[in-house]
Amino acid sequence: MKILILGASYGSLLSTKLLMAGHDVTLICRRQTADLINADGTVVRLKLRGEEEHRLLKSGDFPGRVNAMTPEQANPEEYDLVALAMQEPQYSEPSVKALMGRIALSKRPCLSIMNMPPLAYLARIEALKDANLNACYADPSVWSAFEPGLVSLCSPDPQAFRPPEEAANFLHVGLPTNFKAAEFENPEHNQMLRQLEEDISVVRLDDKDVPVKLRVYESLFVPMAKWSMLLTGNYRCVTPGDARAIRDAVHSDLQESHDIYAWVDQLARKLGADPADQVPFEKYANAAQSLLKPSSAARAITAGAVQIERVDKLVQSVAAALGMRHESIDETVAIVDQKLVENAQQAA
Repeated sequence: MKILILGASYGSLLSTKLLMAGHDVTLICRRQTADLINADGTVVRLKLRGEEEHRLLKSGDFPGRVNAMTPEQANPEEYDLVALAMQEPQYSEPSVKALMGRIALSKRPCLSIMNMPPLAYLARIEALKDANLNACYADPSVWSAFEPGLVSLCSPDPQAFRPPEEAANFLHVGLPTNFKAAEFENPEHNQMLRQLEEDISVVRLDDKDVPVKLRVYESLFVPMAKWSMLLTGNYRCVTPGDARAIRDAVHSDLQESHDIYAWVDQLARKLGADPADQVPFEKYANAAQSLLKPSSAARAITAGAVQIERVDKLVQSVAAALGMRHESIDETVAIVDQKLVENAQQAA
């Protein structure tokens, strides 16, 4: 298959898994990054289970082919599937927004691996039919031309980042968990997803299993299990002062963290989630022990960003539409709002 991935940072993790499975990938990114990838490929640093040392997974070593280009160059009709791996505010950049318009017209199935679910995906959820969530998005018009049934969501559970000392084609995976994707409405598109799931699952390196699988679920709500993690850890890395690590956000007050986590789980169940598909708090809290850096949202704010993905605000707004609220989440949203205002004032 040929897959178009918007975003060459986090997107290179999914790209690497697809390349290992023999599929061809085009990454959408800035010109300088595209030139680097076309010259040198991509590199993902990842630790296999049972091994102490990380491995370097180089795109040139795998059967699939990778190339990169700018948004202006891409023709979505040449691809079987589109994956959305940029931060949500990036889709409002003019050249990316224009590409999104072409993707919508192409009717190609789109699998989002953003933390922020596309508005078109949320339109598939009956309980949110009358909810106005536009204010949570940098530019809600980006999603207006997409058919909801052609848009699905894949929970980006693997933790990965681009180390500042490395080149733009390099990604480090800190927590190699699985991508959890909800199905599309079209059975043919779901067959494609299932094929990718199978192809990725059988990949081996030196007869060893390679972590970070693609798992496909019938339920629309499986990817929402990530919401509890984001609201308990990632967004609480943002404080009135300096950013803190995800570990510290979760473990500085474990009882409060448990309360937030359980409340967001309850919200997902009210939308239609099955408790069996949700991740127990204890498992998340244990995983958070190894997350020693601030979240990408907190790092972006520290770097001066005036816009970030606002899953915190989305969860607050979804809850309000269902008659729910939580004081700690209101506090988190207010802190993030204030930090972004401060950044905007400094940038002016």
